[in-house]
Amino acid sequence: MAMEKMSIAKALNESLRKALDTDPKVLIMGEDVGKLGGVFRITDGLQKDFGEDRVIDTPLAESGIVGTAIGLALRGYRPVVEIQFDGFVFPAYDQIVTQLAKMHARALGKIKLPVVVRIPYGGGIGAVEHHSESPEALFAHVAGLKVVSPSNASDAYWMMQQAVQSDDPVIFFEPKRRYWDKGEVQTDAIPGPLHKASVVRTGSDLTLAAYGPMVKVCLAAAEAAQEEGKSVEVLDLRSVSPIDFDTIQSSVERTGRLVVVHEAPVFYGSGAEIAARITERCFYHLEAPVLRVGGYHAPYPPARLEDEYLPGLDRVLDAVDRSLAY
Repeated sequence: MAMEKMSIAKALNESLRKALDTDPKVLIMGEDVGKLGGVFRITDGLQKDFGEDRVIDTPLAESGIVGTAIGLALRGYRPVVEIQFDGFVFPAYDQIVTQLAKMHARALGKIKLPVVVRIPYGGGIGAVEHHSESPEALFAHVAGLKVVSPSNASDAYWMMQQAVQSDDPVIFFEPKRRYWDKGEVQTDAIPGPLHKASVVRTGSDLTLAAYGPMVKVCLAAAEAAQEEGKSVEVLDLRSVSPIDFDTIQSSVERTGRLVVVHEAPVFYGSGAEIAARITERCFYHLEAPVLRVGGYHAPYPPARLEDEYLPGLDRVLDAVDRSLAY
């Protein structure tokens, strides 16, 4: 059994290396992904080892990067493109939602679009404007796209390879403030399904459901709640579209309470969809309304104020207390 401890950034790098090594049709494209190795060094060393024809530095033109990837995918390649920061994906949004997401349906299933769009996302690194967005709900709302986000090194390693192997376009959100968190990666494991949620902590009083950067916060909240005698289960959803509602339902039927946590604004967020679906599925099991914790319905603030904006331990624990008080 091959077990290695590595950061999420290193796990992504190793996963992309394996994808390039395994399939000659895999290409990596983006601004500074080649010689620099990416601003977060996710593609460090890949151009040196696989050449400029497979790890391609592009102009600063996100729409052009995704549009080129669509053309390459139509010719049989499996492009993995990097959007350097979340806030810069919007110039490419038109290509993603009007072309990438729809081509499969337009062709009545005859055309596959195996494109991965990597997006470092979320706050917590003190970045300037346009560098700390959480736009996952915008993409999850678009039929034809799959949207995922790992929270740990093992998932980063395996989910990236599964995304590259997918015949459907995958929007791969990487939690940038967790890039340097380390964890064990079993590199010869058989991974579970890409869109299956994971129970990362068991509990009996309440369920916390999160994905990406907020899983670590929820685990800390569950630990703190335990000191007060509260047993909190934590789910890592891993996939925002599709969502593994069966695992959430199973947990809620045991605990009777659900709090959904994400960095993105609560208003029209993924938590709203989960709250509605679980209320339908678990109405007679719920002991309290499904609560949501997330960002405010406001533009992402300057870096000095982001700690006030991002959901932290206290806001999650407050929601836990409010739910248990019903």
